[in-house]
Amino acid sequence: MVFEPGAVYHKPTFDNISKEKRLKILNVASNEFANKGFDYANINTIAKKCEISVGSLYKYFDTKVDLFLTSVNYGIECLENILGEIVASDDDIMIKLEKLVRAAISYSRRHGVMIKLYNEFTTERNSELGRQLAKRMERITSDAYKQAIVHGQVAGEIRTDIDPGMAAFLVDNMLMNIQFSYACGYYSERFKIYAGEDIFEKDEFVIENILRFAKAALAPKKRF
Repeated sequence: MVFEPGAVYHKPTFDNISKEKRLKILNVASNEFANKGFDYANINTIAKKCEISVGSLYKYFDTKVDLFLTSVNYGIECLENILGEIVASDDDIMIKLEKLVRAAISYSRRHGVMIKLYNEFTTERNSELGRQLAKRMERITSDAYKQAIVHGQVAGEIRTDIDPGMAAFLVDNMLMNIQFSYACGYYSERFKIYAGEDIFEKDEFVIENILRFAKAALAPKKRF
């Protein structure tokens, strides 16, 4: 199974159906792959939940692999759109970071299945495909965060004794963990152990503490 960045894995017929139907198929398929893994995901189950025949599904995708990769592409495109808009803004780094944290929480709640899917395909049992997909997805976040960090350093908003790559890596780890915590069972339980059983009812508290922590780590030291 090979993932080629920019490649299209669905047939032209998939583009000809309504957007609502396309999204339903992608969401159902993503949920099946996320919960059962690629090997155990069932095409018949996906077709039944989409209220279409298996034959119709194969009119849109040649193989189960193509359906999987199309679902993953959809998730990556959603991520690119969100990150691109925030990073391209003229906001200072802390406002950008706040928007990224809010987006991570919101996206995880609205599209939790995509986070679960990412968590699934990057596990060791899917190591070959996971490396390919993670490389594409992580390249998006890596470039976006490094760009924001460098811009912040030039603007005097971020201390200059931190390597932009390392800072971007740590920011990404924080945001990725937040996404997993709001979408994946194990991470959700882990979050509650550290922050309390009611943590998912306290979004503003989460955001405030993340920003306070990030500011303490990234902001230049004041000179007196």
